[in-house]
Amino acid sequence: MPTPAPNIRRLYALVPCAGSGVRAGAPIAKQYVEIAGRPLVAHTLAALVAVPRLSRILVVVSPEDQHYEGLAGLPVDPRLALARCGGTTRGATVAGGLAKLAGLGATANDWVLVHDAARCLIRTEWIEALVDACRNDGIGGLLALPAGDTLKRAEGDRAVATLPREHIWQAQTPQMFRFGVLADALARSPEATDEASAVEAVGLRPKLVTGSPENIKVTHPDDFAIAEALLSRRVAA
Repeated sequence: MPTPAPNIRRLYALVPCAGSGVRAGAPIAKQYVEIAGRPLVAHTLAALVAVPRLSRILVVVSPEDQHYEGLAGLPVDPRLALARCGGTTRGATVAGGLAKLAGLGATANDWVLVHDAARCLIRTEWIEALVDACRNDGIGGLLALPAGDTLKRAEGDRAVATLPREHIWQAQTPQMFRFGVLADALARSPEATDEASAVEAVGLRPKLVTGSPENIKVTHPDDFAIAEALLSRRVAA
């Protein structure tokens, strides 16, 4: 890959794909379950490879992964790369992927988009909208949705309080930050459950970019049927 001019900031995508997906109740990791004719992660990657501005798309699996490289239906693109450095937590997997990208030439001022492998309903145009909203921002941001439901705080299986939702957003992915900012934030907050929370922990305020209700993360058994229906509807359209 040619070295860009100093004022050109490249755009990378990093896809954590090392989770076991225990909550999904599938016999294999959820990202490898077939839905709408392709493995779940293949739908995810298809949307990413359709973004021409991405210089590299790195899929991070666990060192013991025995499924990814044998999958049928994965997109073929020279920008796709695989790293076997996934950890036991999301933060460890993303940090390992960032180190791999650094070895591939990523620098502190480049951008990196982190996107859940299990958000297989992502559309290319939503990714492009995030890039357009954040590429000139000083911090970066994430796709998210303003909370629409009434929110409850629970103790056990009992509701004990209703929370105000006026300033509550539901985080999605991709989440887009400067490479150096994100690497530093994750080093300080390795337990962060998403990249934005790590960035917030160092005192920065990520930009919220309105996403779509369809951009669900397949997490529980019922989510497979929802994703299957939505993907099948897209194909039929």
